[in-house]
Amino acid sequence: MLKNNTLEKEKKLDIENNKKIESEKKETEFHIVKTKNNSSHILQTFGITAIIFLVILLLSFISFTINTAKNGKILPRVFICGYNVSNLNKEDALKELDTYISSNIPEEIKLTHNGYETSILSKDLGITFDTTSAINLAYQIGKTGTLLENDIIRLKSLLAKTKIEPVLTLDEEQLRNNLKDISNKLPDALIESSYYIEDSNLILTKGKAGSVIDIDKTAKHIINQIKKLNLKDTPIEIITTTVAPSQLDIDAIHNELYKEPKNAYFTQNPYNVYASENGVDFAIPMEEVKSMLQTKQEEYKIPLKVLYPKTTTNMLGKEAFPDLLSTFSTTYSTKNTNRTTNLILAANKINGTVLMPGETFSYNKVVGKRTIATGYKEAPIYVSGKVVDGLGGGICQITSTLYNAVVLADLEIIERSNHQFVPSYVRASRDATVVYGAIDFKFKNNRNYPIKILCSVAKGIANFEIHGLKQASDCQIEIQDKVTKTTANSIYSEAYKIKKQNGQIVNSSILSKDIYKRH
Repeated sequence: MLKNNTLEKEKKLDIENNKKIESEKKETEFHIVKTKNNSSHILQTFGITAIIFLVILLLSFISFTINTAKNGKILPRVFICGYNVSNLNKEDALKELDTYISSNIPEEIKLTHNGYETSILSKDLGITFDTTSAINLAYQIGKTGTLLENDIIRLKSLLAKTKIEPVLTLDEEQLRNNLKDISNKLPDALIESSYYIEDSNLILTKGKAGSVIDIDKTAKHIINQIKKLNLKDTPIEIITTTVAPSQLDIDAIHNELYKEPKNAYFTQNPYNVYASENGVDFAIPMEEVKSMLQTKQEEYKIPLKVLYPKTTTNMLGKEAFPDLLSTFSTTYSTKNTNRTTNLILAANKINGTVLMPGETFSYNKVVGKRTIATGYKEAPIYVSGKVVDGLGGGICQITSTLYNAVVLADLEIIERSNHQFVPSYVRASRDATVVYGAIDFKFKNNRNYPIKILCSVAKGIANFEIHGLKQASDCQIEIQDKVTKTTANSIYSEAYKIKKQNGQIVNSSILSKDIYKRH
């Protein structure tokens, strides 16, 4: 009986345990279902939030796209020539950009070389930037592609700069001509080897190595600085190369010099002048000449045997050169005897010179090197902005007087340079300077008949006359000069040749545009 009771109790206990386990199982299952339901709810909430955020972002971007496309303004972070034109309409952008560029182009483009400074007038180069096309290009950014392409471009504009360089236009030929002129005036400029005839001697001078402007590189460098608008703060360094003078080719010089003498004569019907020619040859053997050139000297004197014609061209009188084509005079002070001596020596070298049609006159070859041996004296000259005594001082007055007579005779100018400062004897742009071996004055007889140059220096007047034969097509020539601009450091001037027939202007051409330093 006791055993049965025990079994009965154990059976009840098992039933209760099973119920308890079943209850706990259901409760666990409930919790699992509840947890799953909560996770699903969180995911749903996050998904909805993300969708809402994306929708808002998309709507914002669409709004940005629509507003940007329709607001008529340039996208953000767009720069032209380094100037920020962002969020401007085309009209305002063009006005601001033009003002910015003009304010960064100075009146003078300053150049420097080893302490030497010079300048080029900006307006002479005709500098222009195509700002209109640049603004149009900037405005079209993000407006010309498909909707997606435009959206991508507009998005990029928020993250990175867009840089536009407008097309630069300038007179590069004028720039190169300015650089060529400056190259001759460098303090350490190349002095070329040269030669001339002095009395019965051939004088050979060895040149001196010096600086020559690299025109291509310097012009490119200046143009790049203009593009960058990097002109106002510091001068632009001139790019130069050191060049050795050309070697004296004695064989070529001999071939050029050697000739038989010819007498001069002229005919009147038809009119023609036949120039005389000296016969000339070395008076010493070629081997001796070449041996002489092996020695180190600045100057070599080779004796010549000259066979003079019986009648020289200079002997031909007024019948051969019947008409006065031009005349020009300048005044000088007779109190400075040294300077007067130099003027007379240079003028005497030129006096009587005859140029046949097509021939070119070289001042340095005709006058020769200015030396003590040839009688030249110390007289005031300009050196680095100061007045100092220099050998042959004053002869540029002869050059300048001749230059004006040549222009008035309507002859072709081949080479002419202005002084560093405006001289006292002629106006700005009416002068011509020379430096033996470096700067020459050359002109060509472009007329159909020969010309003869007569000059005199006396009683304070240096006078040049050019004689020849007038033709029906000849014009009356006038020279007009004017100072176009003055700055703290420089004087800018121009000269024009005016041709008239019967008092009416038929042609006007530029003779030169010059820059002088101020005293």
